[in-house]
Amino acid sequence: MGFLQEEHGSILVEVIDLDRATLLDVEEFKKILFEDIQTGWRKIIIDLTECKFIDSTFLGTIVIALKKITELGGKLRLVGIQPETQIMFQLTNMNRIFKIFENREDALQSFM
Repeated sequence: MGFLQEEHGSILVEVIDLDRATLLDVEEFKKILFEDIQTGWRKIIIDLTECKFIDSTFLGTIVIALKKITELGGKLRLVGIQPETQIMFQLTNMNRIFKIFENREDALQSFM
């Protein structure tokens, strides 16, 4: 499928509906995510529950988005990171930079 958006009041959830998120998908995702930030979304959750793997280019886009949204006073959360991706986050210490939640409900509550 690709990318889905769900609005929960002032919180936008970007669902990555891909088995593998790679260089092939990053430009479309970057466009969507940066447009969200430009149009005023300041609370964004990236839901990776369905995504078994993300490559370094996809991770880099998420890092840049975190920087952009933080500079504007916003917050970005991640949810549903799968084991293979979790290993990459730990090796790169990204698990210390991002607020990561096991499920969407906890991520939504973190904004309250």
